[in-house]
Amino acid sequence: MSQQHNPASDPAQTPATAAAPVILTGDRPTGPLHLGHFVGSLRNRVAYQDQYRQFVMLADAQALTDNMDDTNKVHRNVVEVALDYLAVGIDPSRSTIFIQSQVPELAELTFYYLNLVTVARLERNPTVKTEIALRGFERDIPAGFLTYPASQASDISAFKATLVPVGEDQIPMIEQCNEIVRRFNRIANRDILVECKALVPEIGRLPGIDGKAKMSKSLGNTINLGDSADAIRAAVKQVYTDPLHLKVSDPGHLEGNVAFLYLDAFDPEKEALEEMKAHYTRGGLGDSVVKKRLDVVLQEMLAPIRERREHFAQDKGQVLQMLKEGTMKARETAAQTMDEVRRALGLSYF
Repeated sequence: MSQQHNPASDPAQTPATAAAPVILTGDRPTGPLHLGHFVGSLRNRVAYQDQYRQFVMLADAQALTDNMDDTNKVHRNVVEVALDYLAVGIDPSRSTIFIQSQVPELAELTFYYLNLVTVARLERNPTVKTEIALRGFERDIPAGFLTYPASQASDISAFKATLVPVGEDQIPMIEQCNEIVRRFNRIANRDILVECKALVPEIGRLPGIDGKAKMSKSLGNTINLGDSADAIRAAVKQVYTDPLHLKVSDPGHLEGNVAFLYLDAFDPEKEALEEMKAHYTRGGLGDSVVKKRLDVVLQEMLAPIRERREHFAQDKGQVLQMLKEGTMKARETAAQTMDEVRRALGLSYF
């Protein structure tokens, strides 16, 4: 795949060694990635690929658990999300980017894991309970959705990942993964699989531009990584600030003020930002000035990402080839684990 430079020529950007700790991370390809993804995971992945063996999964099979009525949405977004990965600097020569559904060993391992967890335990998982409530499933829960903790445990343990970047709300999934790993190792009477730890980012979930707790494609409150300059500018104008800040002379509040939350996350001029905060809280600084600064910061940050994305999008065949190569590499690793698993379960016959 064509890159801006040759990573091998830069000693600071060589792939992590085979002995490096393994990270598994990824996204459900249900739409374009946005600022929430960038601050919560993407920019960390760029740094991780020099320190760890990083597997980045396009979780298309998992996305189908609540998108079976629109499978084309998942299919078309696989390449779109891959373009976002490449645009932010995830390098296929240093990270293994792969498609979940094309690694059948993951589905096989999930099938075995379902015998190691009860329905009651799945229903008690706080993350699953929250997601079920958000989607309004009540008792009409797709079985694939309910059993997602077993699937995630399969994804993690197939690559023997010891670190999994997640938000605080996903920690129960990591705990359940480790429960499954420990139970399997007891059955095998030896440590075939490894436990993992949650790697929680310093800045977690980013609120939507409307002030809602979560930036979400479904809520329509996002700024996408590939948005045009005009789209970014329009979104910034809609960013939630302080509803009590009615006049420029009024003291403003920072708590819950999305404009300042975004500036905290992205503005590189920290000293100037602190001065702006002080001015805003004592009064005399209008929201329009704050939003103008936010627009400048986001435009400068997202313009090169958008340009790289457009560059890679010119040859989607190359993107698919990159995904094919990454998937083949991922499958080799998963197949090694599955060979050990089958032998431990007495399922190796020939």
